[in-house]
Amino acid sequence: MPLQKDDGPLSRVPPEAKLLALFAASVLLFSLSSPPALAAVAGLLCLATLLLCRSALVAWMKAWPLLLTIATLGLWTWFARGPEAAAITVLRLGSLSLFATIVTVTTSIGQFIDTIARLALPLERLGLANARDIGLAIGLVIRLVPEIRTRYSGVIAAHRARGLKVRPATIIVPLVISTMLSADEIAHAIDARNLRDTGPRI
Repeated sequence: MPLQKDDGPLSRVPPEAKLLALFAASVLLFSLSSPPALAAVAGLLCLATLLLCRSALVAWMKAWPLLLTIATLGLWTWFARGPEAAAITVLRLGSLSLFATIVTVTTSIGQFIDTIARLALPLERLGLANARDIGLAIGLVIRLVPEIRTRYSGVIAAHRARGLKVRPATIIVPLVISTMLSADEIAHAIDARNLRDTGPRI
């Protein structure tokens, strides 16, 4: 299922502050090169998440494709550069993805769109882009990625319920069709609300 917005104390923090904190956390994580220091940061982050936003921790643990990717990168790094480099990679990416999940769970799509649109205003003033379009594009990505994952799980479940063998060729077609139909519905909704013509809402 798509991520549900958390209504805890972190949801009342301004989106700009959360995005700035995410940027600062990424700088901190990639500036540390000691596994014990990274483990300490990861432990504090997990503890804070457990106390302040348990739903983000649950959502992060359910994101098995992401965790599997991090584990695969860690395993590859182990063979290529050794166990210490692997630990650094896993701790960095794991902590950063958990922090990003906190931001996603505690911020609505509308808040994301408005915040990104405000941040992109300098580009609009320079004539390089439409700030509202940038915010809308990022918001749609955040909205559709979990939706595609949900549709994929539904197609797999439908195949198994019918006793069909799960094959990429039989999964891709219905997944693409359902995603395109969903995108078409969203496009009609955008046109109906004239979101592209209203300009950035500041």
